[in-house]
Amino acid sequence: MPPRRVITGRSQEPRRRYAEELRRLRTARGESLRELAKVVGWDPSLFGKLESGATLGSPEVAEALDQHYGTPGLLLALWELAVGDPNQFKERYQQYMALEAEAVSLWHYSVSAPPGLLQTAGYAREALAAGGLRGRDLDQQVEARIGRQGLLEGDDPPTFRVILSETVLRTRLRDPQEWRGQLEYLAEAAERPNITLHVLPFSAGPHGLMNTATMFLRLLDSRTVVYTENDEHGELIEENPRVERLQRIYDAVRDLALSPAESREFIVRMLEEAPCEPST
Repeated sequence: MPPRRVITGRSQEPRRRYAEELRRLRTARGESLRELAKVVGWDPSLFGKLESGATLGSPEVAEALDQHYGTPGLLLALWELAVGDPNQFKERYQQYMALEAEAVSLWHYSVSAPPGLLQTAGYAREALAAGGLRGRDLDQQVEARIGRQGLLEGDDPPTFRVILSETVLRTRLRDPQEWRGQLEYLAEAAERPNITLHVLPFSAGPHGLMNTATMFLRLLDSRTVVYTENDEHGELIEENPRVERLQRIYDAVRDLALSPAESREFIVRMLEEAPCEPST
């Protein structure tokens, strides 16, 4: 069966299609970005970024625009397609990494693996291989991940606060020596003056970030942005209300975590319990 012929002239790439539709609907109304913002809410700059494809915004914004334009469900559906597009996961993460290089401070919550900035080469290799990378592609990704760690070094590195779920420390690598090396690296990192490391024990119970790795960046212009991800989806969040809500949740999780000193002791105990040789 021959492929369906595209007759609309509009992009078939979900993110671009969403941006195009937003721009088409606004210009058809003869509204400026400022006029739209005044009616719907949010800052005019957000709508400019939406129409350029720089951000996808939130489902609440898509719903508000559906109501404004009288297109019930259309924009929300396009937003969901754009968010679910697998090509966008990589693009959004690349945007996050570009911002990470400019950050003056970072806060992370790690669900099941050490953040890339604190992974050893051995850990990175096994984790990336588990995701299907092989050969040269694997070597390049390991090199790139380790290369990013220079961000935390130098004369004036950014401050970095990380909360590790206890799951991170209970999910061992297959190679005992590489796993010990990773634990040793975390214990060493916890002593650096620009790094504050917390362990969130299982005993802390349920909390607001249980299933979401979360990364905050404070930028030179005093803005804070957040990147959240799971295995299938990543989102860069720039809207102040959502950033502030996640910041409150992060602060609540930090209050449940062990102190930095207790956290390093926890890692040292894990190191003492770690096997030295492969199990037989």
